[in-house]
Amino acid sequence: MSRLAALLLLATLLAGCATPGAPVPPRELTFAVPPETALTTTAEVLMDSGYVLRHADADLGRLEAVLSRWPGYRVQAKVQAEGEGSRLALTATRGGRPLPPETLDRLSMDIQNRMAMD
Repeated sequence: MSRLAALLLLATLLAGCATPGAPVPPRELTFAVPPETALTTTAEVLMDSGYVLRHADADLGRLEAVLSRWPGYRVQAKVQAEGEGSRLALTATRGGRPLPPETLDRLSMDIQNRMAMD
């Protein structure tokens, strides 16, 4: 009987470990350019930075890219129209787990610099 109680206790403790963590907010940038331009520029910066585009849909304003070198992670970009400009939201995951927004700081700066040059 004590073996059954120990197994039930262990199962209960392990079940508590399966709860998902709090969602991580995306890194958001606002630009004074149309959404199509923001999405195209984001794709160019990602490719120049060593990412491989896996999916892109201009109509939905979304793209997904994976870093082709260590530390391999996935970046998702979503662009929405905001007034006459656009808002870009970037998120990064590794192994299905969200990475903190600070992971995207360098990429965000590269996108902002490229937008300023155009």
